Amino acid sequence: MRVFQEADRAAGRCRLLCLKPVAEELKAAYLIAGSDRPKVDRAVARLRARFEDDAVELHDAAETTGEDAVAACNALGLFGSGDRLVVVTSTELWKADDAKAIAGYLASPTPSTVLALVAGELKKGSPLAKAVAPHGEVLVWDAPQRGLERWVAEQFKLRATPADAEACRLLVELVGTDLYELAAEVDKLATWAGGDPVTTEEVELLVAARAGAPAFVLTDAWGQRDVAAVLRASERMLERTGDPRSRTIPRVVGALTNHVGRLRAVQRLDEEGVEAKEAAVRLKLHPFYVRKLYGQARNFSVDELRGATVRLAELDHALKGGSRLANDLELERALVEITRR
Repeated sequence: MRVFQEADRAAGRCRLLCLKPVAEELKAAYLIAGSDRPKVDRAVARLRARFEDDAVELHDAAETTGEDAVAACNALGLFGSGDRLVVVTSTELWKADDAKAIAGYLASPTPSTVLALVAGELKKGSPLAKAVAPHGEVLVWDAPQRGLERWVAEQFKLRATPADAEACRLLVELVGTDLYELAAEVDKLATWAGGDPVTTEEVELLVAARAGAPAFVLTDAWGQRDVAAVLRASERMLERTGDPRSRTIPRVVGALTNHVGRLRAVQRLDEEGVEAKEAAVRLKLHPFYVRKLYGQARNFSVDELRGATVRLAELDHALKGGSRLANDLELERALVEITRR
């Protein structure tokens, strides 16, 4: 018996899926879905490995209806008999009528034929999931919305490669949130390490930075009045983009200008005695974000925030031809001036 195990740490549970070499012991249908595409792909690949290549029939839901999939399951195979696997991808595109057709088929499925429905993000309570569940198995793996470092750590564990938390965090920072790219980098690092631990040293050596640095890293550093962190964040924003600096620098300035405007707004509300919770309602912003703004606003005086607004306006003028200095230098000078105490 071949057993493979997928650990779903985000949900705090471990799911065991057993696929036996006897086709009759497989389910009549599998719905394999979720935003964790690398995990979905691995499950589909393992299922396909149970069948001969010429016994696997592939379809795309963009061109195949539920009734078409049923017809494919009911049709004879290439040699008229034997185990068969019918795979339909992108089934999140299907409607209620397609799910109804699948439910009708699974009430009396074709022997020795397995139907695999592959989908992207799909709720377990969807019509298609309800159609498959009574007669097959529904497997949904969603990637975490936050804390991708844990997901990366799990990928290293699946490859029997130790990796410290800081290395996982750095990998996400360098690559971004694309799961396929993260999985490919984990494969590369695990192969290179050969079972040895992966640290930040290996990540820095082997992984090319290509994820755009988020603007909040810059604004958070500025709100804490950390000059060095502000300069690092701005440089990352300039380096990790495919756009020329002539387009990226104005975006950096725009992000800071908007942030300063919000700080001035919450500073006025704070002076009036308005609490962060009420300010969030008035400003139509998330309460967590507003609490952060309140903390940052208290790091600046009223005159300092006014001065920052004026200095950013001067920087905008300089970038539009008002200075003979290089744009990078103008940006750096302005950042230092509005950040330092």
